[in-house]
Amino acid sequence: MYDYLRDPAAIYEESFATIEREADFAGFDAAMQTVATRVIHACGMPEILPDLAYDPEAANAAVSALRAGAPIFCDCEMVTHGIIRRFLPAGNEIICTLNNPETPDIAAKKKTTRSAAAIDLWLDRIENSVAVFGNAPTALFHLLEQIENGAPKPAAILAFPVGFVGAAESKQALIDSQINVPYITMRGRKGGSAMAAAALNALSSLAGKSE
Repeated sequence: MYDYLRDPAAIYEESFATIEREADFAGFDAAMQTVATRVIHACGMPEILPDLAYDPEAANAAVSALRAGAPIFCDCEMVTHGIIRRFLPAGNEIICTLNNPETPDIAAKKKTTRSAAAIDLWLDRIENSVAVFGNAPTALFHLLEQIENGAPKPAAILAFPVGFVGAAESKQALIDSQINVPYITMRGRKGGSAMAAAALNALSSLAGKSE
């Protein structure tokens, strides 16, 4: 038999103790340290910490929105499956419109990706929501475009698009934008649905605690 740790509580405890030892959280407030810890836990890489960029108001904005029952918009199904429902403080609705029957027609008409087209189906409910991106740079770019053109704003954006084409650029566009929406993002190519869901789960857990 292999020699490995089997006790789930011990595994959990040791995982977070390792993150505490290896990650330098200097400059992070308590809420953002919780978010950063969960994101590191999702990917096993404490070295990503310097690339985590965020607005100082992002955690509080997301927590307040979640407590108020805000819907959570996700760019892909994988993010929706990573969200821990029992953490949600108000039974918040989780919405992904990527596979909506209208999405392919919007994409064809606008000559864009389905991921970007799916954002158009968020706009009537996006105000004061939490928008979570774990996959598609084109979706993040399109949301920025829509907001810049006068669309309602979410309460917070969690942006973790991943990949080699547009991922770093879309996240930098968010950082540099003047849309005045608090954000949490990961500079560069790294990202993914696990990180995005982990960030949302951390904020949900904070929202579920007593004020």
